[in-house]
Amino acid sequence: MTSTTRSATPEAHRNLGIGSPLRQSVAEAVAAVRRTTPLAQSLTNFVTINLVANAQLAVGGTAAMHYSGEEAAALDRGASGATYINMGTLLEPFRTEYPAAARDAAEHGLPWVLDPVGAGAGELRGAILRAFAATPPTIIRCNASEAIALAGIWGLDGADSRSRAGVEASDEVDAAIPAARALARFTGGVVSVSGAVDLVTDGTDGYRLPGGSTWMTKITGAGCSLGGVTATYACVAEPLTAAIAAALHYNRAADSAEREANGPGSFQTAFLDALWNTTADEIAQSPIYMEKDMS
Repeated sequence: MTSTTRSATPEAHRNLGIGSPLRQSVAEAVAAVRRTTPLAQSLTNFVTINLVANAQLAVGGTAAMHYSGEEAAALDRGASGATYINMGTLLEPFRTEYPAAARDAAEHGLPWVLDPVGAGAGELRGAILRAFAATPPTIIRCNASEAIALAGIWGLDGADSRSRAGVEASDEVDAAIPAARALARFTGGVVSVSGAVDLVTDGTDGYRLPGGSTWMTKITGAGCSLGGVTATYACVAEPLTAAIAAALHYNRAADSAEREANGPGSFQTAFLDALWNTTADEIAQSPIYMEKDMS
């Protein structure tokens, strides 16, 4: 899930120039998704599964929703370009099914995206998240509290016992910087933290992405569907570009939807329309601020 407010980017960061290679890579990723309609399979939350699928379709991808490690393996052998695993609603069989899906993605050399919803809450959730450490995700998409909790579960720097587990963030993004950096270095991938100003880091470089709408907190599944869209982008781009492209696409679409909506219901409809209609250039030209020091 996302946090409740969005704010201006701190002055300590510098905006990337319009002609930067990263912006070009983002535009190319958006175009590639729309040109190739890649399939990112999702093992995701019962509550938000419809929005996850619709969002993947709206950005130009293809959706396949299930809860089976066996089915994940079948899709990995030919159809799926990435896997998305969301921890929002769990059943006991997922104790083995979810780690099996992660292992299969790793064995096939395919990227996989983790949304550790509610990290730190409950034995089953903790057991599954601990199992993922053996075949860590390519991208972690989370809120600040989930990043801090997951760092603790994996015994990494950045954990904080004062952080409260839950699907809504109780911590600001800045509090999660050490955890996000440690997670990215442990996985060798990327961590995308949603918040007042989103943070995306590969453990060395950090990027702040302002924008979006507080209305995102008034619909169920905004963060979950962002994870699914991040997996869609991971089908066509390297992890840092994929995570940034997905977050920028969401921020621009939410900005547009807020101008059109009269309430949560119309906002969700307008948001899906905006995911479809926002151009690659509009997404790539969104504000991207680079951290001056992530050491």
